[in-house]
Parts: sequence; C-alpha cells; structure tokens
Amino acid sequence: MRLKNDFTPREIVAKLDKYIVGQQDAKKAVAVALRNRYRRLKLDADMQKEITPKNILMIGATGVGKTEIARRLAAIVDAPFIKVEATKFTEVGYIGRDVESMVRDLTEASIQIVRDEHRKNVRGRAEKRAVERVAKALAPGIKKQKSSNDNNNPLAGMFKGMGMDPNQFSQNTDDDEEETVTEEISSKRAELIDQIGRGVLDSREVEIKVTEKKKAPNSPMSAPMEQMGIDLSETLGQLTPSKKVKRKVTVKEALDIFAEEEADKLINTEDIYADAVHLTENSGIIFVDEIDKITSKGQQNSGQVSREGVQRDILPIVEGSSVPTKYGTVNTDHILFIGSGAFHVSKPSDLIPELQGRFPIRVELDDLTKDDFVKILTEPENALVKQYRALLETENIDVIFTMEAIEEIAEIAYEVNESTENIGARRLHTILERLLEDLLFESPDMSMGEVKITKKYVEDKIGHIVEDKDLSRYIL
Repeated sequence: MRLKNDFTPREIVAKLDKYIVGQQDAKKAVAVALRNRYRRLKLDADMQKEITPKNILMIGATGVGKTEIARRLAAIVDAPFIKVEATKFTEVGYIGRDVESMVRDLTEASIQIVRDEHRKNVRGRAEKRAVERVAKALAPGIKKQKSSNDNNNPLAGMFKGMGMDPNQFSQNTDDDEEETVTEEISSKRAELIDQIGRGVLDSREVEIKVTEKKKAPNSPMSAPMEQMGIDLSETLGQLTPSKKVKRKVTVKEALDIFAEEEADKLINTEDIYADAVHLTENSGIIFVDEIDKITSKGQQNSGQVSREGVQRDILPIVEGSSVPTKYGTVNTDHILFIGSGAFHVSKPSDLIPELQGRFPIRVELDDLTKDDFVKILTEPENALVKQYRALLETENIDVIFTMEAIEEIAEIAYEVNESTENIGARRLHTILERLLEDLLFESPDMSMGEVKITKKYVEDKIGHIVEDKDLSRYIL
C-alpha cells in the first residue's frame, strides 16, 4: 500500500477548498476518514485488521457538492474511486446489475492506476526500446521469409484438410521474417537513433507495424461468469490471434505507440493484478448516490420490498465480504463507502437498521446561498467564470464580468432555486449558458477583442425570464 499522500486533515480540507465552496463539516469528515486510513496502515498487521473505516452518509439537496467532495478527495490521493447509483441495482434473482458489480468496477479503476504506475517505472527502458524500433522502421534490414514448419503446428493439418490456410491463424506471421543487417544499415540506424533522441525527426512520417488490440467478443454469458470471478471475454479473446497492422504515423507518434507496447512487455501482469486488488481493498472509495431512493418508507408493496432487498444485498458488501473478480478475490472490509442522498421524502432512519449502523458518520450539507453562488462563480480554481473566459479566449475574445454582473447572476440563481426546483450550483450552468448563448454562437465571426458583461447586460438577457415564473421553470 502506498503512503505517498500522507496529507493532514487540514491540508486535505485546504485542497478541497480550491474547488468546492463551503460545506466545511463534510470536508472535515472525509478528511478525517482519509487520515485514519493512513494512521491504520502504520499499525501492526493484527491491529490493522481490527480497524475498519467509518463510512459516511452525506445528506443534502442536489448540486450542493456531495459528489464533488468525494471525487476530488479520491483525486487528491490518487485512490481508486467509483460513483454508483443505488437505484441501478436490483435484488438478487431479478434482472439488472447485482450489487457486487460495484466492487468489480472499483477493481477495474485500480487496475488502471496500478498499470500506469508500473508503466512509469519502466518508462526509461521502454522509451529506449521504442527509439530502436523506430530507427529499425526507418532503416529496415534485408528481409528473408522464414520457411514455416507445419510439423510443429498440430492444428496445421486440420486446417489444410478443411481447405484453409493455417498461416492465417498464426500469431506471429509478422515476426516470422529473418533480417540481414549490413554495416551500412547498422551505421544508418545509429545515426537515426541520435537524431530521434534530439527530436530532429519528430515530424517525419514513418510506416510501422502495430499490434492490433483485440476486441474480446461479447457473450451473453460474460456477466454471470464474471460474477464467479471468471473472465470469459478474455478467454474467448485469447482464441483470436493477435496480428499486426501497418500504420503511417509521425516519428513522435510512433515513439509513443512503441513505448506503450514495450512497457507492457516489461511489466508483469500478475503483479499488476495483485497490487490492484491490494489497492482496492485498502484505498478504494465507493460513492453510493441516491441511497435515499432505496428506502422502504414503511410501505410494503412489491416495489418497496424490492428496494429493501437491495439494501440487504448492499449490507454484506459494506459490512465486509469477499467478492470474486477476474483479477482475484477482493475483501471489502476496508473499502470506504460514502452514501449520499437528498432525503426529502424519506429520512436516514428509513434505511434498514443494519445499514444505518454501517454509516456512523452523518453529515448534513447546507443549501447554497447567494453569497455561496458568488464564490462559486469566482473563487475555485475551476470557477465557472474562468471556464467561460478560457473558452472564449480561444476565439481571441476577452470576456470581462463586472462584480455587479456576477452578483446579479448569483441573485437570479438563488431566486430561481427558491421559486422552482432547488438544483444547487447546477443552476449556474443553465443561467450562464443562456446568458452567453449569443456570444458563444457569434464569437468566431466577431472582431471585437473585449466584451464586458455588466449587470444591465444580465438583466436584459435573462431578467424577463426570471420575472415570468412559468417561463423560468422551462428555461432556467
């Protein structure tokens, strides 16, 4: 397990503050949960087993930052993270996704993280090999086709008897060529290696042979087999021979392609699987959205019973169980679960008692105020105003928002949320798109270099829509 991101809770909150406005209680809760993971991994093995993560239940309206807090948290520590919707799962025995699929999806996210890490570790050697392969492609040797030996291929006779060419099933047809390298070719390659290393040939075109990535055939049996930890698609994919295809690319592109291929040859797949399973078990974060939608609310019709069934299926995953995946068995004891829901109609106590007990930390997120909207528009590193300015700068147009205009946009967002459905910060996206609609459309044909968005501009563009309550329901 990696301990490279040993941030203190205060540091984690400070990093979250760069992207998310307010919601300090929620930020503190997730920061402490993350720090406790770091603390646990410094203990001896016996004590590590005893300490389980304190799962978090976030309660708040849509658009107040629940998902963003969890997503940014995972990005800060480079931890595997997935977001799932509780309503997408069905009770065991019904058609639909089973709850264990969330663990399998999390493992897939871990595989990608670990594979990227392993590739970085061998990047130097892989790049050196890539340079040699590009030089070889630019200065090919004298090729001589190897004679095929059908006696070594037990299937060759069968293919011939069926009137088929056995070579089409060979996995190495592109490599079955002997190459003679003269001193002149060798000298030329050495010169090319030097030029490639200096970037002189980056834009030169070269024809290369690339291993075609197999697309595993789809099978209706894939999903149930995966639930048993069997990767049927990979097994079927191995029956399809890999082949090489010719492509014309620049030297720079060829280096990237070959570096990735060579890196994959240098890394051990079994090590990746083992590390990914370990990473999933100790650092994985599963964000379960709309958990309030699977409450029974005390009613006992068939639909409500099914929802309670989903809760009972989720329970063992959250409590800690072993889930078979195609990369190995994953133990969920130390995966951090963050539940999320608005709980407008239901309340947390409507969840089955056993599941309530598995989310001991409850955090209520505040509804966003006008001041919050002003901050969201201007303060975060990815603030919406900054995003739209950057987009229009690509058309050589400098958009300047006055403070009065920003306050007016915030006021409108707050009013519309209060008078219609409260969708939190997402309302700002709708308003800004409506406000800048003409500018975004006309900007490629405009010659003016600076456009100022004032309070009057905002009022003229969307003020009349806000005043008409019926119209604002449909447009904003």
